[in-house]
Amino acid sequence: MKQKIFAFLALFVLLLATAASSCRRRDSGVVTVALPEKFTAFDTISSTNSDAAAERVKNLLFNSLVKKDENFDYVGDLAKEINTSEDGLSITFVLRDGVKFHNGKTLTSEDVKYTLDTLFNSKGYKAQAFYDSVPVEKAPAKKLVGNTNASVPAEAPETKQVPHITSIDVPDERTIVIKIARPALKTTLLSNLVTIPIIPTGSAEQQKDSPVGSGPFKFVSLDSGQNIVEMEANPDYWDGPPKIKKLRLKTITDANSLQAELQTGGVDIAPNPNNISADTIKSLSEGQNLQVVQSEGSNIQYLILNVKTPVLADARIRQAIAYSIDREKIVRDLLLGQAKVACSVLPPQSWAYTPGTQYTYDPAKAKQLLAEAGYKGEPIVFKFGAGNLAVSQYAQILQSSMNDVGLNIRIETMDVNVLRKKLAQGEFELYTGVWIGGNQDPIFFRELFTTAKIPGPTASCCNRGRYSNPAVDQTVDAAINTTNKDEAKALYQKAWDLVSSDVPLLPLWYPANIVVATKRIGNIHINPSGDWGFLKDVTVSE
Repeated sequence: MKQKIFAFLALFVLLLATAASSCRRRDSGVVTVALPEKFTAFDTISSTNSDAAAERVKNLLFNSLVKKDENFDYVGDLAKEINTSEDGLSITFVLRDGVKFHNGKTLTSEDVKYTLDTLFNSKGYKAQAFYDSVPVEKAPAKKLVGNTNASVPAEAPETKQVPHITSIDVPDERTIVIKIARPALKTTLLSNLVTIPIIPTGSAEQQKDSPVGSGPFKFVSLDSGQNIVEMEANPDYWDGPPKIKKLRLKTITDANSLQAELQTGGVDIAPNPNNISADTIKSLSEGQNLQVVQSEGSNIQYLILNVKTPVLADARIRQAIAYSIDREKIVRDLLLGQAKVACSVLPPQSWAYTPGTQYTYDPAKAKQLLAEAGYKGEPIVFKFGAGNLAVSQYAQILQSSMNDVGLNIRIETMDVNVLRKKLAQGEFELYTGVWIGGNQDPIFFRELFTTAKIPGPTASCCNRGRYSNPAVDQTVDAAINTTNKDEAKALYQKAWDLVSSDVPLLPLWYPANIVVATKRIGNIHINPSGDWGFLKDVTVSE
């Protein structure tokens, strides 16, 4: 009798699940998208932390003044024209006509100025990119009266922030004129503007909880407990309305849960699900109700080595780590071809690409370097975010490879938000992560590898390895400050040659762009940078 009851209950639960799944599949007006990690805020202008998930959400709700095209060149987004004065000091942006924010207000140049004023007043991490850190000259030490051998120590080294922008003018409702300190800053300005979402005047406080932008989707609601965002199509979107009516972003950090949600129809589409292993993705592609769309990606998976920690201060130990890892085998056997081995932080399509020092798998060379460095088996802690099965799998392989050549690598996982703070404070030795979008332009060498960008107490970006090399500082500075592209190319390539020899960061691979979706989703075309703008053009059918 009990067995019959249990069997009936099991059948009843299965029928309910099937019915629920069927209902979700019949709801053609809503497309549910999986976020692989929690985002911290909608407001990416004032944020003090780099948040990849928040940037994905931003691309759906907002537009920037500038964007990158498929060749990673800077072109207008909300700006229909970008003109440079003869002296190179004034960049004029002419806005598109008829762009409306989600609150019905028409976009004007005052909104752009308000956005930038809000950015600079916030002193968030994005604002820092619009300034140069310049050393302040110290006063010479003074002699103490009555004691010729003693002196008052000079003050600790200080820097001051020098702005790239000297003025922002709005001569009319459609025009913004940004003046820069020197002509070579034009590229820097355009690259920084890509990440700044334009918001309507007076809306800064509102953006935290109820964001208003000009993007293809409008914010409807947030379930903060479940980290679920409801959006609806913006019918007045200047670049044409989305082909779907409603969008639901659902945070699913657990790989098994995401797999189940995809198979039952609880999730329609999972762009770049980095919490699912390659073999799981392959098995999903063989399912009856799912499809996997793979294309070449430009983002970079990397290993950061904190050069300020005693055990990694010797470049030979860092080089040994690089030689100990068989990236070709990992890409082939673990990632199943869903990536390409990387030799630079830049993608090969970049105009400034060069492979630099190439670390092919060479365990004998790694052991030799460790012996030369006098390594005695000191423990090296390898930290990464908890809960990501795919990262955990390859991290354990990296650990095993490094230990096989005589290193003593210990894994430590922790909450992603706690880990971000540890990285900002330099409390790590090894760390693995993915750089999204920023690696497409060599100008980001300044953020990643120059002394001025070593994080302070309130900053989390971007030279987390604490790398400092005067030759790199000078070379990158020269590259940024030349208006001759050929000269800049040679300088950036020289900078990467220097950095790759020192190994403060080891490129691992370029992950392919993978989109797992139910077969009712069509027109999936994700660009190389992997941003979520493609969701505007997906279609849905029953």
